[in-house]
Amino acid sequence: MSLSFLPGLMMPDLTSITPGLLRARGVQLLMLDFDNTIVPYTTDVPTDAMGAWLETMQRSGITLCVVSNSHRARVREFCQAHGLDCITHAGKPFLRGIRACLRRYGLPPEACALVGDQIYTDVLGANGAGVLSILIPAIHNHTIWLKLRHLAELPFIALGKRRLRHEQSEQIP
Repeated sequence: MSLSFLPGLMMPDLTSITPGLLRARGVQLLMLDFDNTIVPYTTDVPTDAMGAWLETMQRSGITLCVVSNSHRARVREFCQAHGLDCITHAGKPFLRGIRACLRRYGLPPEACALVGDQIYTDVLGANGAGVLSILIPAIHNHTIWLKLRHLAELPFIALGKRRLRHEQSEQIP
């Protein structure tokens, strides 16, 4: 369990994550942040592409569980409408919600990943729990606070990209 702000994997968006990519890393359970990862803060209606991705992932055998810091009923209502399990009030980057998810499914951390749009909550929490952290860009930084948070994350994003490029170059024979 490490205190690291660097994501284990970076993807251009949530729908770029495939069952094959997760299986290749031994992931059986994908924990999903909600706001700005699945849908923007301003809606609870997924795009057609996101809806199709959720259905594909559910059919793939990869277990999905929303692990959100949100206190709002919209998260539970969305999950119920789309057949997803969820843990709200997760308290990321603290580990309570992530550990509750691991216990619920009886899986070790190395068989799990958490994807989200924030370094200071999602990546830090995932890394602290020993699960694969996957960072994606926020769907929509619609307030000045979200934009400022993103600016504060840029050094860690740059370091993460550099580390991932280095790891990929070492894998090429």
